[in-house]
Amino acid sequence: MTFFPFQGSGQGTVGKGQAGRVYFSVPSGSLSFWKERLEKSGLSLEEKTLFGEKGLIFDDTEDLPLAIMEDAKSGKSEWTPDGITTNEAITGMKGVLLYSYDPQATIQLLTESFGYTKVAEEDQIVRLATSAAVGGVIDVHLHPEKRGVGGYGTVHHVAFRTKKKEQAKWLPIIAENHLPSSEILDREYFTSVYFREKGGILFEIATDEPGFMTDETFAELGTSLKLPEWLEKHRQQITDILPEL
Repeated sequence: MTFFPFQGSGQGTVGKGQAGRVYFSVPSGSLSFWKERLEKSGLSLEEKTLFGEKGLIFDDTEDLPLAIMEDAKSGKSEWTPDGITTNEAITGMKGVLLYSYDPQATIQLLTESFGYTKVAEEDQIVRLATSAAVGGVIDVHLHPEKRGVGGYGTVHHVAFRTKKKEQAKWLPIIAENHLPSSEILDREYFTSVYFREKGGILFEIATDEPGFMTDETFAELGTSLKLPEWLEKHRQQITDILPEL
């Protein structure tokens, strides 16, 4: 999950033309751990069962809608931050809830071109899924009410992963669906194609390769600021304005 730390950005409105809530997977039996941990952070939680899976629904400190869902298929994470063991650690992004201006068109694209299958429907939400353990779920709300407005507390786009050798194959598929797209853009650690589907939601198709371990080891990931070559000359300026974590 990528965050854009734009200083002075106004608060957005979650709604049509956006991804809404983001779901994270955790091992079965760990929900009580996360409930206690998140409540200590001052967050207001709602315990809810979605499509037979127990979860915690909440907004983060900038009103970004999130959920932590128990997932028996998620396995266990190799990451064990302080105070979190492999029995509780988040194993990945389970999926997202989409608020589309045209829900049926969004569902059609995902099922006919992206390989998702409709597996369930409840409370005006259609669940689409693939066999992928991470990112294998997309929920589409059939009757979203508000119009989405970008800003903090909202999701900018949804990224789908692909192998580098297969990325170019997506360009004609996007074109066949009459969706304007970007060219293939080099992000140094991956390459990307962006397009906006008919429901107004911005999608990205990004490659796994070359990956984030081209200039650091697994153990070093996330321990220092990494910049692409063309931004290296601005390192001090960027460092000075980054928020403290």
